[in-house]
Amino acid sequence: MNTMKTVLLMTGLTLLLVLAGSAFGGKNGMVMAFAFACIMNIGTYWFSDKIVLAMYRARKVSEAEAPELHRIVRELSIRAGVPMPKVYTIDNNTPNAFATGRNPEHAAVAVTTGIMNLLERDELSGVLGHELAHIKHRDILIGTIAATVAGAISMLANMAQWTMMFGGRRDEREGGHPLMAMVMMIFAPIAAMLIQMAISRSREYLADEGGAKISGNPLSLARALGKLQRGVQIMPMNANPATAHMFIVNPLTGGGLLALFSTHPPIEERVRRLEKMLRH
Repeated sequence: MNTMKTVLLMTGLTLLLVLAGSAFGGKNGMVMAFAFACIMNIGTYWFSDKIVLAMYRARKVSEAEAPELHRIVRELSIRAGVPMPKVYTIDNNTPNAFATGRNPEHAAVAVTTGIMNLLERDELSGVLGHELAHIKHRDILIGTIAATVAGAISMLANMAQWTMMFGGRRDEREGGHPLMAMVMMIFAPIAAMLIQMAISRSREYLADEGGAKISGNPLSLARALGKLQRGVQIMPMNANPATAHMFIVNPLTGGGLLALFSTHPPIEERVRRLEKMLRH
């Protein structure tokens, strides 16, 4: 179900790009915006591991330095059928973790000192299983594609604004629909962001399911998520919003309408789905 949801959301994002290009960018404008978005995001994708690991001052640890952590990651990697990723720790008391890397052969998992002090072994296995599921599902690639299309839509909207300010609108010269262009200019970037966030949430559900299967115990991951949510609330992390989607628990908070812009589903719903796995 979540895989199908991701496909539908990606299709919707692509259609939105086509509509936005038709409304105020034209074919050439759409191609130009998409090319710029690709250039911006390909570099981030290719060097994602180095960028985010450096951002949080993650330190690569050897098996001699963290034998138990390496043992867990190795066992789970074998179960997941992926190469063992590099292992990093972050000197931070906030309990959290993330995975990065452009593909399973160039992947890394990072955990904070806070999460290692907080969780039991089986709970930490559930968390690391979740991160390995992200690696196995190539979620960094999917997120980059979504960001590229959403970025192209935002660029088209910006191009249309500048065109209106300097030189008139293309649609006026070619008999287009000025009102439609105006509506798309305002709402297309917002819609693109909402779809991009929805894709991120659907991938979290898939990683929870995959992580529970890899670790072999959905309840361990469910317990870990509950502990992590409370830990983040007690000791928030000074995280960059651009990387919030990478963490297993959102380091940024927001409820109500802001939940639509969240990169993570509600913890309560994630726990409910994990508990439901035991009944099937």
